[in-house]
Amino acid sequence: MLHALDAITAIRQGDETAAKPHSWLMKLVSAEERIVNLERITSIGQLAAANPVLDYVERTLKILDSLPVSYWIKELLEEVLMWAETAKGGTMRDRLRWQQSGVNLFLHNIGSAQLYERHIRDTGGVMTPHEEMVHTLILTHGLVGQHIRGEVPFEENLPLLQLVEQGQLTADELIRLLIPLNHCIVGAVSEELWHSVQEEVTALIRRLATGTQPNMWTYEDRLRRLRTASIARGEDFDRQLSQIRQQTDLTQALHGFQNMTLWYVEAALQDYSLEEFMKVLLLALHPKKLYRERQQEEVNPGSVSHLSFEPLMNDMYYDYQGVKKLNVYKKRMIEQYLRQMDWNTCLHGPATVNPHLSHRIERKPELPDTVFFTFEFSRAAEKLIEFCIEAEKSPLYEKAVLLLFDLFGLRRDAYDRFHNEESYLNDMNSTGDYKKVILDYITGEVVLDIGPGGGVLLDLMEEQLPHVRPVGIDISSNVIETLEKRKRLEHKAWEVLKGDALRLREYVEPGSVDTVIFSSIIHELYSYIEMDGFRFNRATVEAALSSAYEVLRPGGRIIIRDGIMTEPVDTMRRIRFREADGLEWLLRYASDFKGRAIVYEQLAQDEVRLPVNDAMEFLYTYTWGAEAYVHEVQEQFGYFTPSQYEECIRTTLGEEAIIRVQQHYLQEGYAEALADRIVFMDEEGQPVKLPDSTCLYVIEKPAHS
Repeated sequence: MLHALDAITAIRQGDETAAKPHSWLMKLVSAEERIVNLERITSIGQLAAANPVLDYVERTLKILDSLPVSYWIKELLEEVLMWAETAKGGTMRDRLRWQQSGVNLFLHNIGSAQLYERHIRDTGGVMTPHEEMVHTLILTHGLVGQHIRGEVPFEENLPLLQLVEQGQLTADELIRLLIPLNHCIVGAVSEELWHSVQEEVTALIRRLATGTQPNMWTYEDRLRRLRTASIARGEDFDRQLSQIRQQTDLTQALHGFQNMTLWYVEAALQDYSLEEFMKVLLLALHPKKLYRERQQEEVNPGSVSHLSFEPLMNDMYYDYQGVKKLNVYKKRMIEQYLRQMDWNTCLHGPATVNPHLSHRIERKPELPDTVFFTFEFSRAAEKLIEFCIEAEKSPLYEKAVLLLFDLFGLRRDAYDRFHNEESYLNDMNSTGDYKKVILDYITGEVVLDIGPGGGVLLDLMEEQLPHVRPVGIDISSNVIETLEKRKRLEHKAWEVLKGDALRLREYVEPGSVDTVIFSSIIHELYSYIEMDGFRFNRATVEAALSSAYEVLRPGGRIIIRDGIMTEPVDTMRRIRFREADGLEWLLRYASDFKGRAIVYEQLAQDEVRLPVNDAMEFLYTYTWGAEAYVHEVQEQFGYFTPSQYEECIRTTLGEEAIIRVQQHYLQEGYAEALADRIVFMDEEGQPVKLPDSTCLYVIEKPAHS
């Protein structure tokens, strides 16, 4: 086993004195600041009780220990790996002292090389050729991989070539050194990642060792590398970049960009669209003024060599139930901020005026060649975002989110599920079997799916109705973004549009659509959209029907699959809870639900009597469980009885509208989900079936003009 691993093992086993003979280990063991690339971790909370830098160094050394390389290579690389992360170590006092003495703690390869050099001089004076070689390898540590990611220009690796040019190593020896070194560096992140880049890393190292420089990047080459992860998740890079080129001169805007090093760019910006990414990049590259911290002294942007997004990365994540989560609240507000900014503003200013959000470009006196970029929220906005996170499993959540929307001028009906949007879309995709019935009633070629969720109905149409051209329309930007990426990854033919279900004529020509589908979406429009100043408004349903009817061709159809109330409405039912906290759920629900007053009479500790539709409205939310409660309690699933639905259709669309299908049924799964949780009874206490939960309406526009 390597000597360095012996020392780390002794530390792990509780020998606190094991680090004292090793300056590098003292620095790593005493690390108080958690400096880590958040792209690679799953839980931020666990960092408080961990030493991720020491853990990473140990993994690199274990890989080295297992590699079949010669003794001199293993010995040399052991020393490199011991010191390569030391600029991330030390106590807070150590780090302050290092920084004040000129150690670069923000560019960790440079800072670690400086600490190694000081250690050698403090212990032995002038560096030997061996130590100079170690110093160079620390200085360039990780830069081959970062070049492949687009973060570092190839030229940053040229100090390695000097080892050959100065006769310290042959080209073959440099290759034999660098391939295992990069295996350790990348493999300690993920062996799978190493296998995916091994071929490209090896080719790049061979070029470097032989002095053969690759072709210089175009800005497009570099952007494509920086967006590798986004492209792998479905981003249509070429189309989107072409659209941006039509709006601004990127050749001029990105002048000098190819020669800069970028730090933490993927970790900070991978969840943003290409347009948003480009706007952030231009804001960082073209500040109207760059100031030194405290001195307020304007400096020359041309002197910048390094652009770091580390502050933004650290600000974009939080822990949710022990898992690292993107701070989607901040992301939505940043997206709105960037949306309000055109390309000219990004290049020349002035910045969008928003009292609660601005972008900040910071330079530190000790690092004149480095710029740090992030977004800065007002104290009020920060507190409100913290409140949203704290309220995620509380009925206050919706109020907190809507306050945040109001603060940043976002439309309230664009409200989405934020912290569990991904799981929500996955749930929607699991409802395919329930939605297949809709396919039987589709007519014509052009079909709009309003509120497509995860795209399950779009998939069904593409698979089973090849003559149909499905188009999904949703008001939520992240739903559209997710669908566009999936469309590209899975080579789907359906289309998606960001749009308002109540204003369809703004996105498609009136009279050009054959079928409009509302699958479990009208109750959400009814529940979330304010009409005439309030939600849960029949006018919203009327507006949705009118909007759809207007874009239909003669003979076209509206298909509605949604919740239904039962008749007669004065029927009473009893619920006996089989779970100890069942009654608490009802009490909470009756207090939190705003669709209408939920009336109930408590008959016993575990039993209540209430109107059938109040009972069912509660049970729809009760079925979904605690995780979905804060959202489901905001929605009224059953908003009309069958007779009320028919009357609304007639009143809104006129007597000429033909109701081809009018069905009501209990959705499969409800009875099974509730069987172990409640007993559903009539007024005499006899068990009865649940009433119909779901309706299916097919409304046809007459073929005559």
